[in-house]
Amino acid sequence: MYAAALVSALRAEWPQTEWFGCAGPRMQATGVRAVADARSLAVVGLVEVISHLPRIYGQYRKLAAAVERERPQAAILADSPDFHLPLARRVHRAGVPVIYLVAPQAWAWRQGRVEKMRGTVARLLCLFPFEEPFYRARGIEARYIGHPLGHMVRPSMTKDDFFCQYRLPAGRPMVALCPGSRQGEIARHLPILKQAVRRISDEVPATFVLAAPSGFSERAGASFFQERISGSAIQVIEGKTWDVVAHADLALAASGTVTMEAALLGTPMVTYYKVAALSWLLGRWMVKAPFLTMVNLVAGRRLVPELMQNEMTGERLARETVALLKDSSAREKMRRDLQQEVALKLAVGEDPMERAARIVREFFDEHSRKVDGNCA
Repeated sequence: MYAAALVSALRAEWPQTEWFGCAGPRMQATGVRAVADARSLAVVGLVEVISHLPRIYGQYRKLAAAVERERPQAAILADSPDFHLPLARRVHRAGVPVIYLVAPQAWAWRQGRVEKMRGTVARLLCLFPFEEPFYRARGIEARYIGHPLGHMVRPSMTKDDFFCQYRLPAGRPMVALCPGSRQGEIARHLPILKQAVRRISDEVPATFVLAAPSGFSERAGASFFQERISGSAIQVIEGKTWDVVAHADLALAASGTVTMEAALLGTPMVTYYKVAALSWLLGRWMVKAPFLTMVNLVAGRRLVPELMQNEMTGERLARETVALLKDSSAREKMRRDLQQEVALKLAVGEDPMERAARIVREFFDEHSRKVDGNCA
């Protein structure tokens, strides 16, 4: 999504530019020619990724071969550091300058990545304000652009229209269930969410809406949700996550981008996440951050509950949810805190992707002058 927005911003100034890369539907819609499939990289977890390595390496080889064959004037690599940092070194050795969008979370874990980036990445575009000083202090040309979601996240309809279109009952609280966008995340989280829904319903009459990414049922199979939420009062709505979250009284959100979206939409939340046991043990040993939810990291304190791994149980989720549903003043305080300590910190005025595009253009002007000077 961010890479596609950056391509669109750059195309406005450079309409004749050709683009190719590891692209999904959004990037392809902006005219990026896909030589590798971005959806092949959608795997989370240290252990979970192992079985997918042959496919991921195949995509890497396709992209590396395309770079060597077509010799682009620059490489803009977005996120996915385990895939893109090795590619960055290979591209850099080929004489292609590298601009990196979405800084790896080296401030939280695997700081060895900093060494891989120093001298390889010409510009690092950061989404969070604390990332620029962290990377600059370590010799990397980092630039804070602001978080793109601040200019993107908006509901597409009013609450009344949303409730009417999806035939949701008025007069009782709505809880948004946001288990993640990847099939593995959803499969791990749904059984526990179902347990929580059952417990919550025993204490508070509420409406439960599961926000799924567009086209998920088609990709995962029509029976995917039915097998996991059968017998529960959960309604699935695809492709309307921002509306579901914006109009909910509370969100049960998997730690990730959706927590930032909820913060920007002003929706109180309980966060959670679960991975394979071995991935958790290895990850906790390497992670140095005080919190595991980005909302809390940006705020610098625990604004929202975090139920990670063994703490993520139906009982704990239900307890935190019921407490907030029964206490409107606590929800309102969380809403205010999210606005003041998260949303406002991420606001930079200018559209972050326009700022990113300007940084890219300035880099090219500077790079071109150096090349011309060397030729002279």
